[in-house]
Amino acid sequence: MSKAINPNQSLARQLAAMTWPMLFGVAALMSFQLADSAFIGQLGQNPLAALGFTLPMQQLVIGLQVGLGIATTAIISRTLGAGDPLRAQRLGGLVVIIGAILVLALVIILWFLRDRIMLQLGAEPGLLPLIRSYWIPWLLSAWIGAVLYFGYSLCRSHGDTRTPGYLMVATSLLNIALDPLYMFVFGWGMPGAAWATVTAFGLGCLVVYPRVLKAGWLRFDLGQIALGKALRQLNAIMAPAMISQLMPPVSAMLATALVAGFGSAAVAAWGLGTRLEFFSIVVVLALTMSMPPMIGRLLGAGDIATIRKLVRLAVRFVVFWQLSLGLLWLVGSGLVSQLFTTDARVQDVLQSYLLRVPLSYSGLGVCMLMVSVCNALGLSLRALLISLLRLFLCFLPFLWVGARIDGITGLMSGALIGNLMAGAMAYHFYREGMKQLQQSSERVGKQDQKA
Repeated sequence: MSKAINPNQSLARQLAAMTWPMLFGVAALMSFQLADSAFIGQLGQNPLAALGFTLPMQQLVIGLQVGLGIATTAIISRTLGAGDPLRAQRLGGLVVIIGAILVLALVIILWFLRDRIMLQLGAEPGLLPLIRSYWIPWLLSAWIGAVLYFGYSLCRSHGDTRTPGYLMVATSLLNIALDPLYMFVFGWGMPGAAWATVTAFGLGCLVVYPRVLKAGWLRFDLGQIALGKALRQLNAIMAPAMISQLMPPVSAMLATALVAGFGSAAVAAWGLGTRLEFFSIVVVLALTMSMPPMIGRLLGAGDIATIRKLVRLAVRFVVFWQLSLGLLWLVGSGLVSQLFTTDARVQDVLQSYLLRVPLSYSGLGVCMLMVSVCNALGLSLRALLISLLRLFLCFLPFLWVGARIDGITGLMSGALIGNLMAGAMAYHFYREGMKQLQQSSERVGKQDQKA
């Protein structure tokens, strides 16, 4: 059964109940990525640099799958709210098929363009054979991970955050356990980390899809659905959301190319810092997954006031949490840099990163949350505009200016300023969007009264 908003329970408690399974799941997912970085870091600077150049491509795949996941959650939750569970099931089947095909096409393109992409990003030619050996299993793991994510999206659309949350924990623990076995015991080296992910995600698919089918949330008799209408409905949300989600990897590629000008040690440290950033925003990511179904149901009921309260609650929590976490990274910067790499040059750059960039995670968190909220409200173009302005008005320009002024240290200071500016800008755009939504709702209410 799909879960609805309970008017007799506080918003904070309902938000916590929806978020905590995703929090543990996303934390586990980020933990295995950090573990991958730590294990690969023991192989030396070159494997770590190769991983740093791969990271923007990983974000590209994730951007595509998350964009489709956003559309899935929004459309299916609204369809369920309209009392049409059969159509919701068929939309679920359509999403899985389209998603699997799109991600497969992307990973095939990435494979054939791999050398050109890496050279454009500034990779040294000597790294290409290492990257090539890693990309074979990594691209396979990326496709399987996307298919698994679509299963998670179906669960969340029906209000079930526990199944994806628990499975994220289970697959992540399995991945961490298999890393040293595949990499060092079997002697597979860096590709072993990707093969561990293939194994864990593959087993995850074997668990989530039988669960989804048994619950009656997925059907593949698409001949019974108005395919053209369904595709247009998906595309109306998916296209802006997907472009919005693809902006960070494009930005990551440009930032990596900029960092590459300071050498392989800088790229390795930047890659590690980015992994730590993913782990640091785990609470925000969990909220971006748990809030849209709640907002969708409230929007369907026309309860704009409660949506405002829910968003304010989430924003205040994110600011407090991310500032506290940023201070922890600052205090532990020396220890953390020594933990993740034995290379002295990489340690120095990573410590400089941790002294600056994490202090801006509150701004980054608010910006991410506003993108998710705007998509859930049906303001997909506004969400896209926020993403574009964050990256191309706030983040990248300040990276470039900072690098010109004070080298790699200035670049990281630029990231700090850019993220904080982006958070303030995103919240302003959300508030303006809510005003328009409120006015539109009032006009519809007046028309209904006249009728």
